Amino acid sequence: MNYRRFKKPVAVNPFVSVLDEFFTKGMNELVKSDFSLSRPSVNILEKDDAFSVELAAPGLSKEDFDIKVDKDQLIVKVSNESESEETENDAKYRRREFNYTSFTRSFHLPETINTEDINATYENGVLKISLVKKEEAKEKEPRKIAIS
Repeated sequence: MNYRRFKKPVAVNPFVSVLDEFFTKGMNELVKSDFSLSRPSVNILEKDDAFSVELAAPGLSKEDFDIKVDKDQLIVKVSNESESEETENDAKYRRREFNYTSFTRSFHLPETINTEDINATYENGVLKISLVKKEEAKEKEPRKIAIS
C-alpha cells in the first residue's frame, strides 16, 4: 500500500492580496488612470527671529513655483503641465514615485509674521522660504533691572 501525504490547502485571503497590491503597485496602476498624489514633504523650523519652510521638490525649476500670501495663508503652487510623459525607446514606467507635475501646499501664517518680508530660494531640489517675525514677536534677551 502506498501512502501519500496530504497537504491541507491554505486559504487565500483576498483582503491580503488587495493590501499587497496596494503597497507594491503605484496608485496610477490601481485606479487605472493618471491619478497622482504628489505632495512634497515639508520641514518647518522656528528660529528666534524667523520661520524657515523647506519643501522637497526635486526636478523642478524656480520658474515652476508660484508663491503668494493671501490673508493669513502662505500658498505654494506648482503647475508644471508642460512636462512630457514620453520616455526613451517607447519604455513605460513600471513605478513612478517622484513626479511633481503639479501640487498646492498652503500654510496658516501666525500674526507674528511680517508678510512684507518673505523671501524664497530654490536650490538642489529644495524650496526654502524665509518668514521673518515682526519686531515685537522676536524673543528678547532678559533685561536686568537695577534697584534704586
